[in-house]
Order: sequence, then structure tokens, then C-alpha cells
Amino acid sequence: MTDLTDTIIEDARWNALPIADLSERAALSTLNFLGHPVSGYEISVLACDDDHIAELNAQFRGKPTPTNVLSWPAHDLAAARDGADPLPPPPPDPRMGEALGDIAIAYETCVSEARAASKPLENHVTHLLVHGLLHLLGYDHLRDGDATLMEGLEKEILGKMGLPDPYRD
Repeated sequence: MTDLTDTIIEDARWNALPIADLSERAALSTLNFLGHPVSGYEISVLACDDDHIAELNAQFRGKPTPTNVLSWPAHDLAAARDGADPLPPPPPDPRMGEALGDIAIAYETCVSEARAASKPLENHVTHLLVHGLLHLLGYDHLRDGDATLMEGLEKEILGKMGLPDPYRD
């Protein structure tokens, strides 16, 4: 492994899943699929609970409710044109590395969503980690073209990982 991710397990219930391994695999798969180097980048993942993610959601997005995943990109890489690819991340400095950003993921919301969709929790969490990684790399889903691009990438990346389309019932 490259130790691309630093996973902080704040809620002990995450210990029932290999969350650090899922984070690392999602990061490696996403960067490899997009043709970015995997060596030298750094991503922090916080495995927390609904209460903490609700606080973060209120603080950073003005929405005081739990959500499944939040991302804080280190760089603004967003595409100017709807549906276009974002800018590439800056190359990592071989001596110091390069932070891509931070991701937080909430246990109760993930479990609830996985159960409601009758999906294995590991698959759902992996999808959300890939989703969060894409946000760190400048992808978004606010505009229609951007949403189509991001959803397509999620399906392709997860497919390469051997996981089913997360948008199919």
C-alpha cells in the first residue's frame, strides 16, 4: 500500500468495517482511473457519527443535519464549463507531498442508506468514498453536465473495482 489516506476512526462502530482499507482502495482506484499519480498525495478521512457530521455540515454548508459524506478539497479544480473535466491537481512535491483534501463520512447515515437500498455496507461506503474523492479532484454535481460526468465516473471506477452500479436498484 502507498499510505495515500490517513483514516481517523472517531466512532468505534466503524471498526466493524475495514474502513482504512476501503479508504485506501477507493483513493488508489480513483486516482489510477483518472491517470493521476498515487505517490505523494495525501487524503485525510474522518470516520465519524451523525452528530459530528451534522456539526460539520452546519459549520461549512449552513445545513445543520447529518449527511453521508462531506469533502473539503485542498485546491479549487472545478471546471468553468458545465460537464467539462476539472483541472488536474498540482503534482506532489517528492519531498513534502501534496494534500488533496479531507473527507468525513457518517456511520449511522451510511448504515441507514445501505439498509434502505438493500446494498452491502462496504459497497455503499466505498461508493461514498469514491464520490468524496471525486469532489477533492474538482468534480461536482450541482450542474446537470457535471452531475452526469461525476455519476458516470463513479460507475466506471466502482466497476473497475468489481462493484455494481450504485445507481441501480
